[in-house]
Amino acid sequence: MSLKIDQDHSRFRHIVRGKIRQNLRKYISKGELIGRQGQETVSIPIPQIDIPRFRFADKQQGGVGQGEGKPGDALSSPSPGDGKGKAGGDPGEHVLEVDVTLEELADILGEELELPNIEVRGKSSIIDQKDRYVGIRRVGPDSLRHFRRTFRSALRRQIALGTYDRDRPVIIPTREDMRYRSWKTEEEPVTNAVILYMMDVSGSMGDEQKEIVRIESFWIDTWLKRQYKGIETRFIIHDAVAREVDRDTFFRTRESGGTMISSAYKLAAQIIEHDYPSTEWNIYPFHFSDGDNWSVDDTLLCVELLRDQLLPASNVFSYGQVESPYGSGQFIKDLKEHFKGHDGLITSEIRDRDSIVGSIRDFLGKGR
Repeated sequence: MSLKIDQDHSRFRHIVRGKIRQNLRKYISKGELIGRQGQETVSIPIPQIDIPRFRFADKQQGGVGQGEGKPGDALSSPSPGDGKGKAGGDPGEHVLEVDVTLEELADILGEELELPNIEVRGKSSIIDQKDRYVGIRRVGPDSLRHFRRTFRSALRRQIALGTYDRDRPVIIPTREDMRYRSWKTEEEPVTNAVILYMMDVSGSMGDEQKEIVRIESFWIDTWLKRQYKGIETRFIIHDAVAREVDRDTFFRTRESGGTMISSAYKLAAQIIEHDYPSTEWNIYPFHFSDGDNWSVDDTLLCVELLRDQLLPASNVFSYGQVESPYGSGQFIKDLKEHFKGHDGLITSEIRDRDSIVGSIRDFLGKGR
């Protein structure tokens, strides 16, 4: 019975996984999963799956096997309707919410977008402890008892004492026969990563542009957390001046004024140099803007900071340009001109929510 239940549960999870994959692009573009995120799982509404279950009617309602009747009586067909009701135009509601772990969600994302696993670099200072079974000993808890070794020891003892009967091969272990697995705790450094999100919050970046950044960063986080055991996230906002903030401030702040992108790049370079040496950390800066910078001179300063500090330290530097009716969109053109053919810089144009899927593939599709 337990095996049957496990098989049914596995089959159900397979169906759920298929439904999530089928609707993944809708989930990504609408961002409806973010508000349903728990600590380790996401609650996902799955349409068109209904769990079969018994439904009990009122005892007085009548039906097959109820009321008066004799053996052999024919069952009466249901009485026809009067046909006066209006046809419904809406589909029936068959929506089931299932909890999916972020690891499962990342796997589905990787399969759908054909994302390669990341080739990590460096080791961090974080130490992970693992227990490994390395041998057998005579004492230990019952949960670690080694069944085969215990009975082998008992068999040898009974043969040596002459009490073993081949016709009645009953083996009864004694306390001296008990064998237990022994373990050893080993420490090893864990490959670690940091994500630096930078966002232009000048007046031309409206609520819709920030929502696009919020949705895309959720999926980027989900994928990178699947690739690394330990991951840190830092947030920088900038207009003419940059400052580090928490996640909530990053997505909810309302700013205005001019834009100097170099201020964000300077702060990012300082954070990396101070907290995340590139020999020990996998570093992923993501910058989102509408591409409207203050001046040509500031753009040239950004190019210098990228070339001399940010690109050498990063696994890859990703720039996403969110289309805004108020932004010029010039910055991405300047980056493409100065870093043509440079595989350490990835640029992506995000025109609307439907472009988020393609942008994620642009950023994560190289497996760096």
